[in-house]
Amino acid sequence: MVLGDSLTAGYGLPPGQGFVPRLEAALRAERRPGDRPVQVLDAGVSGDTSAGGLARLDWALADRPDAVLVELGGNDALRALPPRELRANLAAILDRLAARNIPVLLAGMLAPPNLGAAYAGEFAAVFENLSRERPEMIFYPFFLDGVAADPALNQPDGIHPNARGVGEVVRRILPAVESLLERLPPGPAG
Repeated sequence: MVLGDSLTAGYGLPPGQGFVPRLEAALRAERRPGDRPVQVLDAGVSGDTSAGGLARLDWALADRPDAVLVELGGNDALRALPPRELRANLAAILDRLAARNIPVLLAGMLAPPNLGAAYAGEFAAVFENLSRERPEMIFYPFFLDGVAADPALNQPDGIHPNARGVGEVVRRILPAVESLLERLPPGPAG
């Protein structure tokens, strides 16, 4: 399951071109005989902050995912919310997932440069510190690595990846997602 915001939900993209369906297709293409089958559940809500993700976590977990990729924080930064709130919300999400023994991949986010270096540093430190405190968790430092600020890979709003950008996000994060899946017990081949 991917618990996220518009970057997960595929904002502005045609059906099948968002992050979740493209990640699922890439994972299925990587499967070998004997690997457990994979389905990626979309728990992305456009506009969601980390507080929104926390508020709907129990509802999303009703689908009983085996692993969770947490992709939240972009809207916290766009709204210049205090990084301490982001930290508290993400920590609560991670604690609930750990209590259920669900392996996690935390995807980091960076604040836009117009918020200043102090805010950007404090914001980035939230993800880095959570990853250091939770060595059992897989950490991918920046969800939009290689895509952010590249006009050729983003929609006209300059925030959301276009179809090419989503392909690049999937390509870059795929090894981390594969590592996450390796932490699952063997399942039936399918």
